[in-house]
Amino acid sequence: MQPSPDQAPETAADQREVVLERHDDVAVIRLNSPDRLNAATTRNLTDLVAALDACDADDDIRAVVLTGTGRAFCAGADISGGGDTFAVDPGQDTGNPPPDTGGLVSLRIFRMTKPIISAINGSAAGVGVTMTLPTDVRIAADHAKFGFVFTRRGLVPEACSTWFLPRIVGISTAVEWTVGGRTILAGEALERGLVRELLPADEVLPRAIEIARELTRGTAPVSAALTRQLMWRMLGAPDPEVAHRAESIGIYTRGTSADVRAGVSAFLAKEEPDFPDRVSDGLPDLFSPELLPSLPRRII
Repeated sequence: MQPSPDQAPETAADQREVVLERHDDVAVIRLNSPDRLNAATTRNLTDLVAALDACDADDDIRAVVLTGTGRAFCAGADISGGGDTFAVDPGQDTGNPPPDTGGLVSLRIFRMTKPIISAINGSAAGVGVTMTLPTDVRIAADHAKFGFVFTRRGLVPEACSTWFLPRIVGISTAVEWTVGGRTILAGEALERGLVRELLPADEVLPRAIEIARELTRGTAPVSAALTRQLMWRMLGAPDPEVAHRAESIGIYTRGTSADVRAGVSAFLAKEEPDFPDRVSDGLPDLFSPELLPSLPRRII
């Protein structure tokens, strides 16, 4: 990960607010300011996006795990600056609302070509929980607490959470949690589908790495990237015909690939496949109707 402009290159890893670690083919991105419960700032959210960029650009990384250092995952925005924390500097106010930094993080996660798992090692509030919504799997410490606390701070939800949260837990739960802003205990988060499983805090990261390897073992990186895109983007599709067109393009473009030849040959030989295609070489655009102009718009 490249250091942010205000971070000296020689900064020790244990002093960086975002640390990128390697566990063979799994990358671990760690929020690393435990003295502030990993509270979010513009700086560390920007560094988080840079770490995600670095992971996506590295073909040797097959999956990413997002976690925190210390007893919390992320306490939300750093509000130590007081009531003007969220105000735009008058000298930089152009009259147009600037993009929400948490939203930029969520959109970057949404666009990832690698599976990404949240290892929520402790409590998560505000952007600390909303940034996990676009990750593919969320597991949490059994003592973790969650808070969509925006209305209790005079704000509204951010980080694209009004799109993601209802799709994960349903509209009723999403409204209840965000309008009321109450603390959600780990058991309720599990029951309502926010997290997949609960574990003792020291087991969360190893389990997340294990899940990452389950998702990538024996799979073609390009196909995994395209499948992840299809699943997330089809959440907003108006009908299954959109999925039919995108999947048809995927089958058409992948059907003659070196990966397919390798995968089928390995299956027939009862061997582990060695997929040659690389994500960094580019992905086909599954959502471009021009690629299959003859495909009927309606199938019924």
